[in-house]
Amino acid sequence: METTAVILRGPREIGLGKLGLSAPGPRDLVVEISHSGISTGTEKLFYTGEMPPFPGMGYPLVPGYESAGEVIEAGSETNFKVGEHIFVPGANCYEGARGLFGGSAKRLVTDASRVTRIDPGLGPEGALLALAATARHALAGVDKKMPELIVGHGVLGRLLARLTIAAGAPAPTVWEIDPDRQSGAMGYEVIHPDDDPRRDYRTIYDASGVGSLLDTLITRIARGGEVVLAGFYTAPISFAFPPAFMKEARLRIAAEWEREDLIATRQLVESGALSLGGLITHSVPAEKAAEAYETAFNDPACLKMILNWGAVHDA
Repeated sequence: METTAVILRGPREIGLGKLGLSAPGPRDLVVEISHSGISTGTEKLFYTGEMPPFPGMGYPLVPGYESAGEVIEAGSETNFKVGEHIFVPGANCYEGARGLFGGSAKRLVTDASRVTRIDPGLGPEGALLALAATARHALAGVDKKMPELIVGHGVLGRLLARLTIAAGAPAPTVWEIDPDRQSGAMGYEVIHPDDDPRRDYRTIYDASGVGSLLDTLITRIARGGEVVLAGFYTAPISFAFPPAFMKEARLRIAAEWEREDLIATRQLVESGALSLGGLITHSVPAEKAAEAYETAFNDPACLKMILNWGAVHDA
């Protein structure tokens, strides 16, 4: 089998191309992708060539770990059926390209244990499940406290705020410096940090990915407060010790989602407790992938870019 995929051949060298697919086994699914998302965090770093050394990295690679599609072949040892709609967190099934992420392709092969069923009615929003699971992972678990302040009103910041409210916690405050991103709040307030006098937040979640903000955030916590780094940071993280010492500050790093987060998030979406609406601002045909990546990474008005694979045909 062959597929049409987005191929990143090197920094800023991206476009569609044909790749061979590994043969599916009895535990595998062959999936036809309808929509895939572009990550402005880790994928951007590969696109610009700024990604620090990372296991499995290298070019050429197929990006994408936010994909939704339909099962077109199901192995005999899976419990899936042809026609079921699933979320796919990437795949490593390509000949001639790395599948470190591997979700941005018209067709792919993946182990059935990696995917999760989704409601076909979600449409392109089905590709947002990984981001929502990432936000849920940051919040859920023993001794984790809900955010009182969230820094950044991008997609991750919005999901953190929505999940906080869905959990029954008080609505958080959200900081955002870009006027275009200050709109779209659902039950919480978005303000510029200069307009916020508070310096007693017990828990601050940073969804901006800007490590240099840490000193500022530490001055905003209550004594014994916690700063959670929920973004992805390429530069070494540092902070001034005396203010952190005075506050007895705590620092926590939120890792990537796990399968239980994906399942729990899907249940929240399907029950109506969590909305994924209003997060996709741009959707383009996959044939325009090169332009789409530039827009996703450089246009502040783009919250989430989705590639639509419907018009792409594989032989």
